Amino acid sequence: MLHRDKAVTKEQQDKLTPLRVLQDFIEGNARFIRDEVHSINHKALITQTTEGQHPKAIVLSCIDSRVPVELIFDQTIGDIFVARVAGNFENTDILGSMEYSCKVAGSKLIFVLGHESCGAIRAACDHVELGNITSMLANIQPAVKMSEGQVNGKKNSSNEEFVNKTIENNVMLTIDRIRDKSPILKEMEQNQEIKIVGGVYQLSTGKVYLI
Repeated sequence: MLHRDKAVTKEQQDKLTPLRVLQDFIEGNARFIRDEVHSINHKALITQTTEGQHPKAIVLSCIDSRVPVELIFDQTIGDIFVARVAGNFENTDILGSMEYSCKVAGSKLIFVLGHESCGAIRAACDHVELGNITSMLANIQPAVKMSEGQVNGKKNSSNEEFVNKTIENNVMLTIDRIRDKSPILKEMEQNQEIKIVGGVYQLSTGKVYLI
């Protein structure tokens, strides 16, 4: 079993490329699927990161308890920033967090992570209205509308093809809006300082599919 007792240093972070960090995620997910993740010396990592951190990436994920971001990519203390909101969409606060992660803290990758059987996506497909959930789901409606023109059959959560297409569209549209709403991140990507990518986590297998 692989062992982790060293946190990412600034020197190591500076040498990383966006593509290498993405490959690290892919390899980590493969280890997760095989149940061969690193053993972790948490005490050592806590000590090493108390005075600072140099994460490799920021992941925008859903709040779903079945999608433990660090675990599914075999990452640990000090490795990644994680922003979570039901439906994994961007807003001003998350964009600011991404800009901090990349421009200030040196992260090389933004990964927008959707997942199958997403309750927020299903609710958006059904146009649920309930308290503050209503305004939250409005952020997902552009993906719902896109799927309506791409999938045959019922346009609600009873149609699994429709739901799955909306999950993918939501990831892709979120990435588009990150580039559109953050000139800082768009410029960093154009300069190849970062990559902005997306994927969907499959609950039944543990695999993350890039889209």
